[in-house]
Amino acid sequence: MQRKTAAYLFTLMLMFISGLALGMGALALSAPDTVAYTYSPPAYQQPPTPMPLPEEMYRELDARDQIIINLYERVSPSVVHIISRSRAISPFYGITNREGTGSGFIYDAEGRIITNLHVIEGADEVDVILANGEAVPARFVGADRYYDLAVLQIDTETPLVPLPLGNSDLVRVGQTVIAIGNPFGLERTLTTGTVSALNRRLETDSGALIGSAIQTDAAINPGNSGGPLLDTRGNVIGINTAINSPSGGSVGIGFAVPSNIIARVVPDLISEGRYLHPTLGVQVAELGSEITPGDNVQRGLLITAVDPKGPAAQAGIQATQITRRGFRYYFSGGDVIVAIDDQPTYSRKDMLLYIDSNFRPGDTVTLTVVRGHDTLEIPVTLGAQ
Repeated sequence: MQRKTAAYLFTLMLMFISGLALGMGALALSAPDTVAYTYSPPAYQQPPTPMPLPEEMYRELDARDQIIINLYERVSPSVVHIISRSRAISPFYGITNREGTGSGFIYDAEGRIITNLHVIEGADEVDVILANGEAVPARFVGADRYYDLAVLQIDTETPLVPLPLGNSDLVRVGQTVIAIGNPFGLERTLTTGTVSALNRRLETDSGALIGSAIQTDAAINPGNSGGPLLDTRGNVIGINTAINSPSGGSVGIGFAVPSNIIARVVPDLISEGRYLHPTLGVQVAELGSEITPGDNVQRGLLITAVDPKGPAAQAGIQATQITRRGFRYYFSGGDVIVAIDDQPTYSRKDMLLYIDSNFRPGDTVTLTVVRGHDTLEIPVTLGAQ
């Protein structure tokens, strides 16, 4: 009996093992085959070639380029490179030579060159490099610090072609302008841009005070100073004078002295060596910003001093009486200018720029002054600084 039971159990075990093996085989047969998978990128397809623009558009672009190209070829020979040299004494190195660079342009066929005063100021000698590479020593003719203008004289056998002065009163914001100069010593470099603003008040480090400067976004860098700012016809509408840049490089804001100022000042620099600016012969303080306003007038220019031989004194203008008590100053009486020729005048710059831009010594202006509780109209004949 025990033998039969053991045989029976052994038979059941064999049947179980055989069934398990058959099941595993079936699973193996039903499992999918493993396939090696390789990625193939799609074939590159050349994008379609864009159609050319209409021919008339190319003609317009070509015409604009030709204007600039023609202008440069005509004008650049009249733009000069100016090199100034000076000597300084150093306690460590002895006598040292310093060299500066700038630009200028030919004013007339007699060899007069226009540039900025700050380009040549302090120089012991100045050379003018012409378009043909000739270096010509220059003589000083005259200068005006107020407008940062200077005139040089050169003598050369090379024929000189002057640049014509345009009318800067006709310049408009948005107008295309071209600057030619020698930025960083790179001779006769052209940049283009537009007039971005007009009548900017510009006060430079060299002491220039310009009330009607032309602002442009044409790239202007050190070395461009003294070079011409031109319209598309090649007329000089300004002389590049300054940039507004914390880094000293072009950031799209440059300033030029208008050509109408050049036309007014340069003839005197040539004939007299200087330009006489008109003056009232007074010193003033601004009400509201420099001193406390009075009860009867809030804004204006209080006369703090009068040149006893000047035009204001001759016209009867009165100065305030100033007394000091401790650390404070007290003002008593005196005239307050509130207008010049009916133009409201509230700041020192307003007064200086209006008079200098519109009048010459010997011209007469009418001052509107407040004296106590009275308002007076006083004509003054301008003197010369």
